[in-house]
Amino acid sequence: MPAPIPDYVVHCQELLSPLGPTRVKRMFGGFGLYADDLFVALLFSDQLYLKADATTRPQFEAAGCRPFTYEAQNHVTVLSFWTPPDDALESPALMLPWARLAMAAALRTRAAKPGAKARGDAKVTAKASAKGKANGSAKVKPTSQATAKRTAKAAPEAAAAKKPVSRRSPPR
Repeated sequence: MPAPIPDYVVHCQELLSPLGPTRVKRMFGGFGLYADDLFVALLFSDQLYLKADATTRPQFEAAGCRPFTYEAQNHVTVLSFWTPPDDALESPALMLPWARLAMAAALRTRAAKPGAKARGDAKVTAKASAKGKANGSAKVKPTSQATAKRTAKAAPEAAAAKKPVSRRSPPR
């Protein structure tokens, strides 16, 4: 049975609730917070960090927020997640403008990934591609679930069509 979610994580999830349904995922000794399947926040050592990008980073900097950093192999890495202002941690209403910035940054990040129209399509693409490799058909990258279904149905037929034909004469 998984360990219960800490109270601080539940509080942060409530702060982001105006964005819509949220979910929490354990990751790297911390937690990821997702809104509408977008990775919008990171919780590490009881600190909330919101997704930022080149467009939103100046607003976080102007408010005196700090980026998420970690050190590995004598090198400090700075990620695109920033703390919200302290007063925003008091209520969902005060967090909302900062949460919207995080959501906008997450949307731009997802849009910038090649071929990633929606997370669901990416999963279908990976499944269809794996099926194609398993049955010997050509690699196909569907762009919608309907295309993926057609591809999955056609794949066994394509594999059957590629079977070697016997060179023997048919019996008479």
